Amino acid sequence: MISACTFSALLFHPASPAAGAITDGLARRTLMGIAMALTAIVLIYSPWGQQSGAHFNPAVTLTFLRLGKIDPRDAAGYVAAQFLGGLSGVFLATRGLAPWIGHPEVNFAVTLPGLRGVEVAWMAEFILAFLLMTVVLTISNTPRIARFTGIGAAACVFLFITFEAPLSGMSLNPARTFASALAARNWTALWVYFTAPPAGMLAAAAVFRRIQGADAISCAKLHHQNPRRCIFCEFQAAKESRNRVRFAPGVRPSEV
Repeated sequence: MISACTFSALLFHPASPAAGAITDGLARRTLMGIAMALTAIVLIYSPWGQQSGAHFNPAVTLTFLRLGKIDPRDAAGYVAAQFLGGLSGVFLATRGLAPWIGHPEVNFAVTLPGLRGVEVAWMAEFILAFLLMTVVLTISNTPRIARFTGIGAAACVFLFITFEAPLSGMSLNPARTFASALAARNWTALWVYFTAPPAGMLAAAAVFRRIQGADAISCAKLHHQNPRRCIFCEFQAAKESRNRVRFAPGVRPSEV
């Protein structure tokens, strides 16, 4: 969120030299897409990103919860952290970028439906979320290219911001939209960004699971090829162990 607010101010505030030099909307969105894609890569492949799995997004976490790859208690903690992180990022950006961040052209990097309306914005968010989760599941569950999951996700971010942002503002993330909306006191079509991204990602997971099978989905981490502890794999191992005990011959339910 600090990155989103900072680059929004640099590229869209009228007093910014960058905004004055680059007046074309597509060019600005391209630079914004590059900035946010690079931010995603840095975070995903950072030591903290390798440790946590680098979700950043409640829709991603809820999708892996639905797939049975996350302990429900961990999922609740992740979602709480994602919202808290988003709010904290906008708060720090507001303190550091005032008064630029409140200018109407920047508006706390708020995400709003475009001129084509709320329905188009919802469908656009749904489709982008579907595509992003499909990319993540496909790459992360293909062993020879799994380490490039973060690159694939970042490429999606770049393309979506560059070409789709005029339709919906390109959120894909309820926590990201909520943080900006709270700072801007602008709740326009908030329901779009709370429903479309989870719906799109859950639909993508359902399709992937139907085509590839449940066993094809290994872990909830975006970057798993590292030596750091994985709570997702630990959860799956514990669940499989309980299932083996539960269905072992001669074991009564009261003994599990």
